[in-house]
Amino acid sequence: MRGSIDGLASSSPLGMMLPAVFADDDLAQRFIAGLDEVLAPILNVLDCQESYFSPALAPADFTRWLGWWIGAETDGIEDDHPEGVARLRAAVAAAAYLHRVRGTRFGLAETVRLAFGVAPEITESGGATWSARPRGSFPGAPRPRLHVALRLPSPTPADEHRLDELVNAARPAHVPYTVQVTAAERTSES
Repeated sequence: MRGSIDGLASSSPLGMMLPAVFADDDLAQRFIAGLDEVLAPILNVLDCQESYFSPALAPADFTRWLGWWIGAETDGIEDDHPEGVARLRAAVAAAAYLHRVRGTRFGLAETVRLAFGVAPEITESGGATWSARPRGSFPGAPRPRLHVALRLPSPTPADEHRLDELVNAARPAHVPYTVQVTAAERTSES
């Protein structure tokens, strides 16, 4: 979280703003210098405020808060190593677009890919077709269904729960679904 930074100088030192009578007063100048040290991080944040709202530039902890603020799916993304921070930044940057494509196959696949770093296998019952003759057969299955399978290098029991939560939030509301997390097949590279 944000805090004081040792040695950070204030962009607007208060000692120079005091009336002339305090310019030579050593006690007043030292007291104000202490306030400058406390206010310097706040002034630094305000000077760089636009950077805090860019997921590519904001600090990782603020990026997570920004993701919560805009409704990005960031649960389970660890931000204690560079790969996790990169996935967090990508998920927050894509949140607005994912809200627009929510409920579509592409939106679901992209949400899962950003959360896990792996593209899912999606099987659905829907379909679309065109026919010049009336009374053609309907595409897809008569009953709606959705199955999302994910192959991870080293899955944990929590991964299936995370996938279930993501699919529940990003799927079309009327479609029943199932999820499955399995271990990815390891290939020997000689």
